[in-house]
Formats: sequence, C-alpha cells, structure tokens
Amino acid sequence: MAATLLACGCSAAPDRGQSVFLWPNGAPGSEGKTSPEVLQGPDSVKNFTRISNVNNPSILAFLPPKDKATGVGMVVAPGGGHQFLVIEKEGYDVASWLNEHGIAAFVLKYRLARSPGSKYTVQGHALPDANRAVRLVRSRAEEWHLDPNRIGFMGYSAGGEVAALAETHFDKGNPDSADPIERQSSRPDFAVVVYPGFAPGSVTVPKDPPPTFLVCADDDRSHVTATVELYSAIQKQGGSSEMHIYAHGGHGFALRDVHAPVSTWNQRLLEWMDDLKIVHR
Repeated sequence: MAATLLACGCSAAPDRGQSVFLWPNGAPGSEGKTSPEVLQGPDSVKNFTRISNVNNPSILAFLPPKDKATGVGMVVAPGGGHQFLVIEKEGYDVASWLNEHGIAAFVLKYRLARSPGSKYTVQGHALPDANRAVRLVRSRAEEWHLDPNRIGFMGYSAGGEVAALAETHFDKGNPDSADPIERQSSRPDFAVVVYPGFAPGSVTVPKDPPPTFLVCADDDRSHVTATVELYSAIQKQGGSSEMHIYAHGGHGFALRDVHAPVSTWNQRLLEWMDDLKIVHR
C-alpha cells in the first residue's frame, strides 16, 4: 500500500474540490500539532483510500454546475472508525453523486479520536469540527449560491455518529462573536445518518431535532441497533424521521452496488428530500 504525506490540509487532493480550513489559524485543541495528514491507498482488498492524522480540520467544497444547482448544501462526514477517513468511497464518491442532483457537497475532514496515539475525542473534537463545518457553509451561503436554511449533514459509520451528534448538539451561534463564522447557527436543517456506529445511550436527542433520514442493513447488527435507537429517540421527541432497514447489505455499502435492494437507498433519500420540499426533482 502506497502512503503519501500531505504537506497541509489545503493541498490535499486539489482536483477534488476547493479545500477550506475550518479555523484558518488552527483548530482549538490542536495547538502545536503540525504534522501533515497521511493519505494511503487505494488498497487492493477493499479499494479504500484513507486519510489519517487530521490536525487541521477542513472541508472540501464540491459545487454542482450552475444549471443544476438547487441551493441545497450537504456536509458529508466519511467513516473509518475514528481511526481514518474513508475519503474516496464515503466522501468524494458521495460528493459527485450529490452534485449530479444539484446539491453542493462539503466533505469534512474531522479530527480522529481513535487513531494510534491520538489525544482527540469524539465529543471534544470531532463534534466541534462538525458544528464549525455547518457554521462555515452557512456563513458562505451567498458566495456558494446556497439557501442558508437548507444546509444538511450526512455521515457514514463513524461519520454517522458525528452526524447524529451534530443534529443533536447545536446552538444558535454567538451574535457578539468577533468571528463571523461563530455568529452562525450550527444546527443542520436536516440530517442523513447512514449505518451509524455509536454506543447505546450515547446520543441524547433534544426537543427540536432536524428532520432525519436513516438507513442501515439488518445484517449489520451492531449498527442497526444504533439506527433504530436514534429513530426511536427522535420519534419520542416529536421529530420527523424516515428509516429504511434492508435485509442485506452488510456494513459500508455507501453508494456502491452490492447487488441487493439496499443499493437503491439513495433514490429513497431523494424521494424523502423531495417530499420534505428540501429539493424539487
């Protein structure tokens, strides 16, 4: 497996979209950590391209053609067990698909709590990265031709945990902040949670959760438990949600064809977004 050191977050995969650091002067909690990101793969077994050692979190902005643009934006959090980011399959591929349907995508490179030697935590670092990403996209809505009231958050596996936390831990922003990004709300307007991985009872749903689309496969038992738990918690709080659990698909199907009905879940997502008037197909 080939490994390449990336000189800085802003130079990662320059042909993959515009890279924007979440905090231009460095992320709080990452002071003194200057080692570059590590890009590995794709490997010969699962065809994964992985990024690890994220110290300066960022988003990669993928904007759809102007004639297709719907004004909807989606922050996308790849999975990888909080050890690395499956950046191709659950990031770039997803962004390309979203762009095909007129949705701007912002692939999030968040800090990883379970990489070897990491001092980061999911709640203390990955969640603030997710919150900041939503604020950042909303702050640049005019520049990127987005509706600031149609900014969603999508996550896969460990990124699904980040998505679940982002949609349940948010604030209205600080109107007195000197940083214009921090003045923005961190609440996603909707969330898409795909085979999430989090411990039972670790996500608490508030009374005003955003509309949520959830999907998993029944033969991915540990992750289907988290999916059903989140759905039930949203329902108890009176939130709007739609859940799809397919018989087969295992873990990590993303948008790839696994020769099972689960491969059509993204069409159900578009139908849900159309039903809620998030997009108009």
